[in-house]
Amino acid sequence: MGILQELLKDIPVPKMAKVKVKFDDAKIDDLDFVLMEKLQREQVVKSIKPGMEIAVAVGSRGLDRIIELTAATVKFLKSLGAKPFIVPSMGSHGGATAEGQRAVLEHLGITKEAVGAEIRSSMEVVEVGRLANGLPVYVDKFALQADGIVVINRVKPHTAFRGPVESGIMKMISIGLGKQKGAEACHQMGFKHMAENVPAMAKVIMEKTPFLFGVATVENAFDKIAIVEVLTPDEVIAKEPDLQKKAKSLLPKLFFDQLDVLVIDEIGKNISGDGMDPNITGRYPTPYATGGPDVNKMVVLDVTPQSEGNANGVGTADFTTQRLLDKMDREGTYANGLTSTVVAPTKIATTLPNDKMAFQAAVKTCNILNFNDVKLVRIKNTLVLSEIEVSEGLLEYVRSHPNMEQITDFNEISFDEKGNLF
Repeated sequence: MGILQELLKDIPVPKMAKVKVKFDDAKIDDLDFVLMEKLQREQVVKSIKPGMEIAVAVGSRGLDRIIELTAATVKFLKSLGAKPFIVPSMGSHGGATAEGQRAVLEHLGITKEAVGAEIRSSMEVVEVGRLANGLPVYVDKFALQADGIVVINRVKPHTAFRGPVESGIMKMISIGLGKQKGAEACHQMGFKHMAENVPAMAKVIMEKTPFLFGVATVENAFDKIAIVEVLTPDEVIAKEPDLQKKAKSLLPKLFFDQLDVLVIDEIGKNISGDGMDPNITGRYPTPYATGGPDVNKMVVLDVTPQSEGNANGVGTADFTTQRLLDKMDREGTYANGLTSTVVAPTKIATTLPNDKMAFQAAVKTCNILNFNDVKLVRIKNTLVLSEIEVSEGLLEYVRSHPNMEQITDFNEISFDEKGNLF
């Protein structure tokens, strides 16, 4: 028996019960109707003239109904005689190449056939100004050449900093439209200053370019559009902070203040840019964001196939498995840290041979007197929180909580002969 097996052989893995978690699921069903109503406001309509070439900036991953949002916006612009085209707005994603960014859009379903507008993709940018701290402000060449710019994005909490404006229209303007050079400039001084630099860069761009409006969505806990707004430049500045507050209130969550162990079955770039959403786990890649449960030890077991080996976020956990490590594309993962300047999430967590030992290692090190009383929660990933598993140490808390309901008895966790979950 090896030293790890010897150290962990007597550590219990708790019985688990499934728990249903209730969140607000209100959403917009007739998106085309609601969005068109917002677009047809006089203040928006009068800003568009026949013959105008208008760049529609789109490119954030994971947006609910992104094809519908883009197609409806294009249709509206065409109805007023404008000539819309699509520009990828995603900072350095897609390998920081024009072809790569076009491919990302196609992967999202944004094609000429799907949305009714051609795609013009380039990594060339033009400097349009500088902040008081000296940071340059860049804008996509094609967008700057247009007669108007429209931005589509979801407003949501960021994973690495806190401020009145985090991830949304202003971030899409400053970092998305800034391409690789803009993303690099905005990250240059670190996330400590991001809450100041993102809106400052966005304001410069809105002043120096023909920015027309932003289409902003807020999603519910099930990643479905609950709110859609069309914001003129003044409204972007005035109203995005309120949308940010609403997004935070709708965010799904783990309704626990403290956990001994959190086990996450899978991480991946298709789940969160951080592999797992820190707003859910309470583990952040920087000291400039807070919120969520206080988790003593965290385990990630696997990486999704869609992430193609990018295991960004594994370093935020305390323990992982050899299975995840075998799938990890280190070059792709490390590129995340080099771009964002935040390298803790790309480190490799303490790696155990299998799932069972990863559970046991977390229980052994979670600093409690009686391992049988461990407060452990297991989730599939940070997008799927309406059904979770909890240990018996959390039973009384779950029973007393209005948003949670136990739906199965407590059962042993099943591992195969290799010690991995069935």
